[in-house]
Amino acid sequence: MLDPACGTGNFLYVALELMKRLEGEVTAALEELGENAPRLAIKGETVSPQQFLGLELNPRAVEIADLVLWIGYLKWQLKTGGPDSIKEPVLDRYGTIVEQDAVITWDKRTLRKDDSGRPITVWGGRTYKRHPVTGEQVPDETARLETYRYTNPRPAKWPTAEFVVGNPPFIGGKDLRDELGDGYAEAIWAARKHMPGGADFVMHFWDQAATLLRAKGTKLRRFGFITTNSITQTFSRRVIERHMQGKPPLSLVFAVPDHPWLKQADKAAVRIAMTVAVQGKREGVLAKSVHESGLNTDTPSVELDKRQGNVLANLSLGADVSLAQPLLANEAISSPGVKLHGSGFIVTPKQAQALGLGKVEGLENHILPYRNGRDLAQRPRGVMVIDLYGLRIQDVQRRFPEVYQHLHDHVKPERDAKVGKSRDMQQYADDWWLFGKVRTDFRDFTEGLTRYVATVETCKHRFFQFLETSVRPDNKLVAIGLQDATSIALLSSRQHVLWSLAAGGKLGVGNDPVYVKTRCFDPFPFPLMDALDAGTREELRDLGDRLDRHRKARIERHGHLTMTALYNVLERVRELSAGADVAPLSESERDVYDAGLVSVLGELHDAIDAAVLRAYGWDDPLVAKPGATCPSPHKSGEQEAAEQTLLSRLVALNQARRAEERQGTVRWLRPDYQLPKLRHKLPQGTQIEAPALEPVATDSQPSWPSDDLEQIRVVHQLLETADAPATPDSLARAFAGRLSPKRKRRVGQILQTLAATGAARTPPDAPDSYFVPR
Repeated sequence: MLDPACGTGNFLYVALELMKRLEGEVTAALEELGENAPRLAIKGETVSPQQFLGLELNPRAVEIADLVLWIGYLKWQLKTGGPDSIKEPVLDRYGTIVEQDAVITWDKRTLRKDDSGRPITVWGGRTYKRHPVTGEQVPDETARLETYRYTNPRPAKWPTAEFVVGNPPFIGGKDLRDELGDGYAEAIWAARKHMPGGADFVMHFWDQAATLLRAKGTKLRRFGFITTNSITQTFSRRVIERHMQGKPPLSLVFAVPDHPWLKQADKAAVRIAMTVAVQGKREGVLAKSVHESGLNTDTPSVELDKRQGNVLANLSLGADVSLAQPLLANEAISSPGVKLHGSGFIVTPKQAQALGLGKVEGLENHILPYRNGRDLAQRPRGVMVIDLYGLRIQDVQRRFPEVYQHLHDHVKPERDAKVGKSRDMQQYADDWWLFGKVRTDFRDFTEGLTRYVATVETCKHRFFQFLETSVRPDNKLVAIGLQDATSIALLSSRQHVLWSLAAGGKLGVGNDPVYVKTRCFDPFPFPLMDALDAGTREELRDLGDRLDRHRKARIERHGHLTMTALYNVLERVRELSAGADVAPLSESERDVYDAGLVSVLGELHDAIDAAVLRAYGWDDPLVAKPGATCPSPHKSGEQEAAEQTLLSRLVALNQARRAEERQGTVRWLRPDYQLPKLRHKLPQGTQIEAPALEPVATDSQPSWPSDDLEQIRVVHQLLETADAPATPDSLARAFAGRLSPKRKRRVGQILQTLAATGAARTPPDAPDSYFVPR
């Protein structure tokens, strides 16, 4: 029995005790069969510490773990066999607990130095000082740690064992550099190049155990780990999927996706997952926590509901959504929001005014409304963000000196302190006036749109809403470049919400669903809207628009309402309507129900679900309606089976669409935008199907030329044939494709040039319009 991150030996101690109990059962059975002196005792074959192997980095923990095992063994022997059962020497040093890194090994570890020979250090992440001007706490750049380079890193070798158990360190993928150091993080990624960079640290242990379990001639029979419940998130889940879909495959024979681990008044609550794997294709048991009590006491109680079936990589039973692959039809129109890397970018409207908003020309293009997940799930804070994308630092200092000083004092110190933390941080420090992630793809697919769809990456309920394109979304929002209200209806439908719950991961104490665009949006097979009659299309558009307006209007009218509160009450109402054994609405919930017109909200969702089913041409397999936007603990087995039927249909449709795309038929969502960008990915003879969601520009509109002289000619020609003076905006819209600010600016420049040369004029009463004199 091996624990590759054994610490002071707690897991091995428990395993020893359980195996000693098993030994006692075997001995008792042999005695019942008539053996006065059981053969195991005669041969000296008894469970002892030499069977329990451990790897541990801390040398003190190594010694403690060795001693813990011996204490456990001696206590058991004294309890069951008396003093005579203990042989001399009392303690043996088997060397089974080894001081070793369990993840990687390397040839040499050297101190990282810069070109001048000085050690490269990073801010330790814990020490702060007071800024001399602002008085705020900022990172203390003098409190730094040395960094190391690892030569020839490769997976560590584990001792041969029949079983592997453990609970490796709980470190999230995004925290590896901060927690383990830049050099070590890069070394473990180099040692396992197939591992997703965002996978949690525990998945390196999981991958090692899975690789050994699948190896030819392996002695390993199964392994089991305790991890955080984030194992179901995209990057960590890909590790499990890789081994479950490999040759030979492995299967999960026992899994608990969400279980309490530690909850004390002075400590943060932690939710964990458990997974046990064997080689081959096997069904397993999925256990879900259905009742918990006494978690703050010494006698906690957790009741598990166990079901048998095919346990999937996302620790669920049923349709394998992991088989779905991204569709070209959905590509290039979704993205996470911007990532600031500096809270100093966020300002209040009052601060924005002090920085010159409303007084300094052009600043309105760079101080914009800002929304994060809490703004959408609760109520908008009303804050703004300084977005200087496209400007050089010299431009900022010259045009917006107040903004320059603000960011110099509130962002630059934080960026400078993190230099050396990773390879990216030097670039962040050099470009300190810009966001860490400016998201050029988001800026591109929203250009020319008036609004876009946004959803919160991690939240209890899955809802979608429109934001104006002037609003900058936070990194924890997923932005989708669709502005037709049909998109809100389709994304808010039960079909897509169920898909996103199955395809996305779970996170946190609340086990909240995570919407990962690469798994939830990119592979989702939308219905073919062009195959529907105009009435059904208009119905979906109307329902999407009404849903978006209804929620926003109720929240704006009543200060105590939030999006989360609306959907909390909607879930409760649906559970009550389905006959679930839950308490009636409380007074506060009734208040939300009345103020939010929750029955109207529910009817809108029901109408959307029915309309989208008709769009797919499917019958309704769902027999009840609880849990429209989040997992419900009160679903019946019949309800869950119906949902799995629907998911199976969507997986099959995804695979059919993938086959179509390989043959050259792509059912674009925004062909006018996607086709120019993705044409190079298309096989020869690709058909351009009508869009599912967004209208295409008509063929009667001329194309916008790429040649500068040709642009002048066509603009002059349009102006000559115009019946009345035309504005730059109206002329820019006369060309096919989406209207971009770049095209609009270019048309304005051409009109000014024509006016300056006498080829065009402006009316006295309309200086922004132009005509050709006759």
